[in-house]
Amino acid sequence: MTQISDNEIIRNAIQLVNEGLRVTFPVKGYSMLPFIIGSKESVDLVKPDHLQVGHVVLAWVEGCRYVVHRIIRIDGDQVTLMGDGNIAGVEHCRLDEVVALAVNVVTPKGIHKDLYTPWRLKASRFWWNLLPVRRWILAIYKRTYLKWKY
Repeated sequence: MTQISDNEIIRNAIQLVNEGLRVTFPVKGYSMLPFIIGSKESVDLVKPDHLQVGHVVLAWVEGCRYVVHRIIRIDGDQVTLMGDGNIAGVEHCRLDEVVALAVNVVTPKGIHKDLYTPWRLKASRFWWNLLPVRRWILAIYKRTYLKWKY
């Protein structure tokens, strides 16, 4: 059996997105909690267009890896990203290294939830303002809700 690397899978997904297709892509890790639950949920990716602060994107960062994180700043062609579940640290890339825009979260039951409803946009802005106390909120969330639900 031949194994395919994560980067090869990502490159194939990017190629499909560039051809105008929507690709459902699995997300790993906890860096996008509480809005995307890694290893449980996926995201629908489309070709990026008119990127804005607050968008969740797939990007090649620091010249070494792909991440699915939220744009927190755009300064000319420089983009700063941070995972919602991160308490520190940001990634940087150029606009042309943002290879896809996430438009939906796909639940384990196959339900596609729009990432940019007014409620989700307000919640993500509120969550950003909680950065100083996110560590404790995330710890409680992981120990309670995630264990109960999944």
